[in-house]
Amino acid sequence: MREWIDWAADHGVSFIQLLPIQETGPDESPYSAISSAALDPIYLTFDPSEIPGLAAGDIAKARDDLGPALHASQVDYPAVRRAKRSLLALAWSRFAGADPCLTGEFTQFKQQEADWLDDYCLFRLLMEHHGESLVWNHWPTSCQTPQKAHDHVAKLRLHDAAPIDDRLGFFAFVQWLCYRQWRALRTHADSRNVKLMGDVPIGICWHSSDVFFHRDEFHLHWCAGSPPEGMGQNEPFFQQWGQNWGVPLYRWDYMRSNGFSWWQTRIARLTGIFRIFRLDHILGFYRIYAFPWMPERNHEFLGLSGEQAAVLTGGRLPRWFPRPDDTSANKAANRADGDIRLRAILSAATGAEVIAEDLGWIPDYVRPHLAELGIAGFRIPHWDCNESGHPLPGDHFPENSFATYSTHDHDPVCGIWRGCLRVIQQYLDNPTDQSAEQQQNARSTLRVLSEFAGIPIPAHESWPPFTEGIRLRLIQSLFASNSRYAAVMVTELFGLNERINHPGTAGNHNWSFRLPWTLQHIMSEPHLHEICRKFATAIHITRRAPDDRHEH
Repeated sequence: MREWIDWAADHGVSFIQLLPIQETGPDESPYSAISSAALDPIYLTFDPSEIPGLAAGDIAKARDDLGPALHASQVDYPAVRRAKRSLLALAWSRFAGADPCLTGEFTQFKQQEADWLDDYCLFRLLMEHHGESLVWNHWPTSCQTPQKAHDHVAKLRLHDAAPIDDRLGFFAFVQWLCYRQWRALRTHADSRNVKLMGDVPIGICWHSSDVFFHRDEFHLHWCAGSPPEGMGQNEPFFQQWGQNWGVPLYRWDYMRSNGFSWWQTRIARLTGIFRIFRLDHILGFYRIYAFPWMPERNHEFLGLSGEQAAVLTGGRLPRWFPRPDDTSANKAANRADGDIRLRAILSAATGAEVIAEDLGWIPDYVRPHLAELGIAGFRIPHWDCNESGHPLPGDHFPENSFATYSTHDHDPVCGIWRGCLRVIQQYLDNPTDQSAEQQQNARSTLRVLSEFAGIPIPAHESWPPFTEGIRLRLIQSLFASNSRYAAVMVTELFGLNERINHPGTAGNHNWSFRLPWTLQHIMSEPHLHEICRKFATAIHITRRAPDDRHEH
């Protein structure tokens, strides 16, 4: 990241957007964190100057042990986690003899972060004892409440305190390293005038330290999700019921009674690393779709009618929580709820810039309310069309908005263009009623993208392949928009088709994308280096470089 920050500064890029960096559970989804505060050690950089107690030989051996996983086309999470955990354990075993300045810094960190760190370390200890894939409500009854958990560990310490204290110390040590590196990275980014942009998931994993120790803040019998929205037709459950994310709902009334303290501390902590952050699924702050069962039960409801499903749930069915947007009164109530909650978020942000992920079906009151609060919402050119199917011109985008073609949940724009061409060709090869509709939608998408970017629409709509010229026109048109923020995914920068996540699906195909090159290779390979140079030119032409915006 330090290298990419320097690259960004040298090319006029003013911010770098990241996925959530909190520690994840077994499914490796960055939106399924086991703590709202603990950072994921998988992102640590391993160098003797960064990890006290490690020598160059230790790191070289770990790299050798990783073997092919080090250069795999996708992230091999199990292999990387094993290697880094082994190195961290080695570093911890040697830390007692470290420089007193470092041990003093570690002690100070534990004191400053005790409000969440003590609970987290205890939770990680219990996870380790009972199996990291086992949800806490399946732990022995002697550990299923916070008080019982503390009592259980106290009894273990009576028999032999040393191993317990060692493991608790290890988990704190890892978090100290994580915060130490990320805060140093923030300092470096500030020095280069590059903003780090973080991401705040709407939910927290059911199997998390937060839910275990603060369960009064959550509805444990309802899971947040989204309704079926005409997408994901290849996934039967998604098509019938929607997405069941498996994260518990918030007890907003309870949170309001304590001044939204959980949210306040969550946001304030993030501002120590990020100068901008994205609020995931902003619609969930107003109202959210909820499932009365956990995702592992989804298969039980596939193909059932509402009446049949209600038999399995004691009469409860998926619904909007606490109320739908079906009447003017309900809309007003949901807007009022969102206003209270989002103002609490803004008060904790203390000057950090806030972006709202307001995609999907958007109630008519949301975007005007976000504008009133000064929160930037998304603008995706090929989705923001008028009733005639024409895209909203970029110079008509609201200034306080975030323009982009795609997110991690969508194909990059290069993949969209190439995918549309494949659909059209499939229709030409084998015309059917279904393929006719699909190719019509594909042609419409290409027309909208072309119109937005000022790309001439070819005669008879004989669409060209995705070329370097088309890529640059799309990027430059996005950057020329009136939006305060404009971003492309790294896949779009280099014209790659890969997708980061396929909503409604599970498997190794999600969250495992990695660039096929290091930054050093990118800057040394002529073609890739030229892509970066043209990207920088597009930024300066559209006056989006930090210096240009300051002057204008």
